[in-house]
Amino acid sequence: MKHFDCVVIGTGPAGQKGAIQAAKLGKRVAIIEKNRVLGGAQINTGTIPSKALREAVLHLTGAAKRGLFGSSYRVKKNITIADLVAVSQTVIRHEWDLIHNQFDRNNVELLWGPARFAGPNEVYVEGPESVEKVSADKFLIAVGTRPARPDNIPFNQHTILTSDELLKLDHLPKSMIVVGGGVIGTEYACMMATLGVKVTLVEGRRQVLGFLDREIGDAFHYFMRQRGVTLRLGEKVESIAEIDVLNGTARKLVEAKLESGKTLRAETLLYAVGRQGVCGSLGLENVGIEFDDRERLRVNDDYQTNVEHVYAAGDVIGFPALASTSMEQGRRAICHAFGQCEVGNYNTELFPYGIYAVPEISMVGMTEEQLTEQGIPYEAGIAHYREIARAKILGDDLGMLKLLIHQDTHKILGVHVIGAGATELIHIGQAVMALDGHADFFINNVFNFPTLAECYKVAAYNGLNKLNLVYA
Repeated sequence: MKHFDCVVIGTGPAGQKGAIQAAKLGKRVAIIEKNRVLGGAQINTGTIPSKALREAVLHLTGAAKRGLFGSSYRVKKNITIADLVAVSQTVIRHEWDLIHNQFDRNNVELLWGPARFAGPNEVYVEGPESVEKVSADKFLIAVGTRPARPDNIPFNQHTILTSDELLKLDHLPKSMIVVGGGVIGTEYACMMATLGVKVTLVEGRRQVLGFLDREIGDAFHYFMRQRGVTLRLGEKVESIAEIDVLNGTARKLVEAKLESGKTLRAETLLYAVGRQGVCGSLGLENVGIEFDDRERLRVNDDYQTNVEHVYAAGDVIGFPALASTSMEQGRRAICHAFGQCEVGNYNTELFPYGIYAVPEISMVGMTEEQLTEQGIPYEAGIAHYREIARAKILGDDLGMLKLLIHQDTHKILGVHVIGAGATELIHIGQAVMALDGHADFFINNVFNFPTLAECYKVAAYNGLNKLNLVYA
């Protein structure tokens, strides 16, 4: 039986970074992957393929450049699923190779097959040809999640599906119902609408992406409707079924009945309400680790479970369940496991959020609603993309950047961006906030021109001038 200093279960972002960190600390490391490909949901069904799909959609439809070349601009007239999948597969294959090379370079041993704990320090790996038993001093559980699939919904992988199956469609549907106004639902709703699919999005709350600043959320609603998405907000789905319809020719449609009595029909339905853990099959009862009804693990601030030598990171521990945060959690868990407790500044309040919808949205820090609720005096500085030369060059006249500035200290309390480059642009504000910076920084420093970064200077002028601080 092989013994390792550390065994990592799962090759998603948390597992990858955790395994590499352990190897960098000179430890003997093994990483276990149950699927036939590396990278978990991040590489194969979630972050990477969906973002690659988005870029393909924006390019082929010409949607990202119509502000520059006109509303009729289009790169390809008849876009097929094959066109879109080809782009995703190119990126996915590159990421597979990259991860594999990282493991090889750092002498991380890769074991294929489902893992199951045999005891506190032993794990069975059900490989393709035999079952192998390995032991370790430390473990990191990074098995991620899967899309929730309630029993009352008749999923069939081609008309009623989750985000995992969406990328495997063999044709582009003419219409789609999206159930769920979270990140996954809104991203795919926008992509499909950009492709010309008739999309209806159903969300139980009154706002999609309810964690957004209200002004940004309202602007996003407007952009979605302009793109042709029908929003059914404050509505809940009562039942979903595939039905036969006779309208000249017999065909099948998906029917969603809402609690309000409305009936929606479309060729396909994407169910995007929540995700479900997958740690129930790990034999955690043999270690004494409990999980909740969604198969998520509870950890302390150092990512330890209730069993001291077993750590967990990534989506399996719940919020915020982002690839970016999962990577850092995996690294920090391993650092703590091997006594490397000083791992630098870490402020959970400065996690940036990125939503790769059309348009992009990103935020860091507090919203106007949170500041008002907490009684913190602030002023909002706005930069509209129509004022920014670089935005015009990129063909985006509709975006905006908002700075939330403390009225007395001028510290940056929040940054909110909607428009081209939002998920990149946000990091400037994040860095200034992390260094306890002020809005004056943006006025007193020089930015390359033309760039989207100029938005920060324009927004700072706008906000501080509202406070009767006259800047030229």
